[in-house]
Amino acid sequence: MATSTETYRRETPATPSARPQRLAPVVPPRGRRRPGLITAGIALSALGALLAVWLVASAGDRTDVVMLARDVPYGAAIAADDLTTTAVAVDPAVATVAADAGAALVGQLATANLAAGSLLAPSDVAPTGPPRPGEALVPLPATADRLPASGLRAGDRLLVVDTPTEAADPPTEDPETFEVVVARVGTPDLNGVSVVDVVASAADGPAIAARAATGRFALVLLAHEEP
Repeated sequence: MATSTETYRRETPATPSARPQRLAPVVPPRGRRRPGLITAGIALSALGALLAVWLVASAGDRTDVVMLARDVPYGAAIAADDLTTTAVAVDPAVATVAADAGAALVGQLATANLAAGSLLAPSDVAPTGPPRPGEALVPLPATADRLPASGLRAGDRLLVVDTPTEAADPPTEDPETFEVVVARVGTPDLNGVSVVDVVASAADGPAIAARAATGRFALVLLAHEEP
């Protein structure tokens, strides 16, 4: 006789669903106050205010002075269009020309190469050009092979070097030299010869003139005058 066995399945009671928990709001931690930063901020604000006051006061101390509107080469006459005025605050030790004195400078000669945008100093002009007392103006005729490849311009400093006669041996001792300043450079003629007017000391003028007449000289560029 067969026996049937009934298998009873034990049912596990369903677990009731858990209720969602309500989260408390997150409150960020309160930062600490830094008195040092606050003090630094106040100090910077005060410094900015003082700087603004100083700038306003400085602007009131500006003076109208003469400024170059255009480049003026060494030895050239000053024209009215070469000058303008500007208001600047300069140290009293800096030599300038007052704006109301600009008209008196017209016709005077530049004693150096004057650059546009620079303040004019009283020493930058003179009523007469070279030669001045104690100077001599000597013309030096020079072919292209005697001149620097970069050319010459007014204000350049040169050495006029004594040279031996043609086909002679080079000197065994240091040649005689004369330091000069270029006053102006003429345009080349049909033979390619340019006349370079140089300013020398009055004592050296005759010796340089003798070398110019014989052609026994060479030119050495010491320094270019800034344009």
